[in-house]
Amino acid sequence: MANNFLLEIGLEEIPAHVVTPSINQLKKRASDFLKDQRISFANIKTFSTPRRLALYITGLADKQPDIDKSVKGPAKKIAKDSDGNWTKAAIGFSRGQGATPDDITFKDVKGTEYVFVEKHIAGKPLKEILTGMKDVITAMTFPTMMKWGTYSFEYVRPIKWLVALLNDQVIPFKILDVETDRITSGHRFLGKDIELTNADEYEEKLTEQFVIADAAKRKELISKQINKIAADNNWKINLDPGLLEEVNNLVEWPTAFYGNFDEKYLTIPDEVLITSMKDHQRFFYVTDQEGKLLPHFISVRNGNDYDIQNVVAGNEKVLTARLDDAMFFYQEDQKKSIADYVERLKKVSFHDKISTMYEKMQRVQVMAGYLGKLAGLSEQQLKDLDRAASIYKFDLVTGMVGEFAELQGVMGNKYALLKGEDQAVATAISEHYMPISANGELPKTDVGSILAIADKLDSILTFFAAGMIPSGSNDPYALRRQATGIVRIVAERQLNFDLDDTLDKLIDLEDQAKVAPKLDMKSQVSAVSAFTKDRIKQYLDDLGVRYDIADAVTSGSHTNILFNIASAKTLQDHKDDTDFKDIIESLTRVQRISKKGSFKDDDLRVDASLFENDSEKALYDAVSSASKDYTSQSAETDFDRLSQLKDAINDYFDATMVMAKDDQLKNNHLRQLTIIANMIMYLGDLDKLVVKG
Repeated sequence: MANNFLLEIGLEEIPAHVVTPSINQLKKRASDFLKDQRISFANIKTFSTPRRLALYITGLADKQPDIDKSVKGPAKKIAKDSDGNWTKAAIGFSRGQGATPDDITFKDVKGTEYVFVEKHIAGKPLKEILTGMKDVITAMTFPTMMKWGTYSFEYVRPIKWLVALLNDQVIPFKILDVETDRITSGHRFLGKDIELTNADEYEEKLTEQFVIADAAKRKELISKQINKIAADNNWKINLDPGLLEEVNNLVEWPTAFYGNFDEKYLTIPDEVLITSMKDHQRFFYVTDQEGKLLPHFISVRNGNDYDIQNVVAGNEKVLTARLDDAMFFYQEDQKKSIADYVERLKKVSFHDKISTMYEKMQRVQVMAGYLGKLAGLSEQQLKDLDRAASIYKFDLVTGMVGEFAELQGVMGNKYALLKGEDQAVATAISEHYMPISANGELPKTDVGSILAIADKLDSILTFFAAGMIPSGSNDPYALRRQATGIVRIVAERQLNFDLDDTLDKLIDLEDQAKVAPKLDMKSQVSAVSAFTKDRIKQYLDDLGVRYDIADAVTSGSHTNILFNIASAKTLQDHKDDTDFKDIIESLTRVQRISKKGSFKDDDLRVDASLFENDSEKALYDAVSSASKDYTSQSAETDFDRLSQLKDAINDYFDATMVMAKDDQLKNNHLRQLTIIANMIMYLGDLDKLVVKG
């Protein structure tokens, strides 16, 4: 018989952003639990609202399948003594299997007889298994957890009720003081409690009590309602997926409505109006068919349309108050000059262990100038970059950004243009924050790209020097995201520079300009480089590069981000070549043996007069040719040159005893191999590659 099971966790209102990941987690945990318990099922349907997480599992088997298995024990010679009596080992083994020595049989395994016991394990009934759903519920994790009452147990919000119905039978278990039952709750204001007869009527009964439990159906209804309002008024609506998801997780019975605000507020920049509506009030903004913002908004009520005009008036009042604040700040901010705001940054802390925000801008100005020249920016671009770097944080102390923190950079752009700054300067001010997420939009201009890199490099370097290095999942200053941003911008803009050398040079320039913080940044260059290489790995993974290739190129000696990426792409392109395995094996053999020597770069002169066979001379000539201008070539050319050494390397190892008894000969051999190993490491640590025949 196929069975259906309903599990519902009733809660105090869950934060909207937690609802969807929570129901997905519950579904996965329940699925894994049933599979672990060997209970087959047909499907798991999810239901979620701000007040409930529920699963409807269909096609469940009546019980676990029975298991018959042979359990192997000790060898026969250990199981019986010389008189043929059972030993303690045999008795203990049989007892451990719930049997007696009389149940023991012997089987031959590769010429040796072993003890076996045949076990029949009867499957547990479904009803007994499902009590384990308690552990599925309590094992869940959330971004924020809370306790309630006198309990030490933590959950996303207090549990108010539990439903666990197998067909028409309650599955009994208890979490804290809440026992499972067949009673669920309807809409907080419009509905009432419902006693469910069986699991199958859950969705229908909730709908009768003004709860649309299916999140997908609820979202579809919201979209239809909003689109109808827009169509009726000839408006255009941007149904932002993130906002729609959030609104959907705030309601159980959605009713969309629209409201208005005074046209005078349209003099405020659109970004301010949209932020006020979307981010602060969860409203959808309205435009005409050409995309021009209109003085209206659309919102969604958690309820029906009863007395909807009062709801509209209340929302209009709240939005108007916020727009009044925005207009006040917008007008007041324009009364001061950019220089006034920059001066105020001298009293704003970037971090109390590092510097003020003004001092950060001074450092970034030095860094941006050097990076801009490395990138080949024009004289005008360098001029724009210098100006942008000298003021780019000024909007942080404006009233508007103080009230609407989400608008930092955006208002810097707006105010810069109002104060007569060039478009390139204004754009760079807004672009320096990009990307604002790991896969977010990148700066579109050269000036904005360099400013973004300089700002992020300064943050990473100074936080590392101040001892605030990300560990585990702890990254309060989003340094990983900033490093990812650097990698992505470098790749997008094809910026060719060695990170270690550049960081050293930037620190020296800051010292010369007397803008460096009182921190030991030099000691952190290698740590910052390694940190950045971890982000390169993630970037390559996103591109579909094989994990061992990403590991190899980021473990090499080269700290040029662009070259690391190019090396990975080269190896990825050649990994399926017929001779790839042979090439890599030859090169990695050189790497491994060369580690037996220890030579400095200025001690790598190979003495040709010590060669004992033709293969040494042939390899020496091949390496001399391959190493010419090696470090100024592309990754593809370097790989090609290394590949051409394969035959010479193999011949060398066939004819040469590398670890000769004569130290002079041995060291000459190892110097020769170290030169090749250094060339290999420039491309990457190829010993980390997984090559298969």
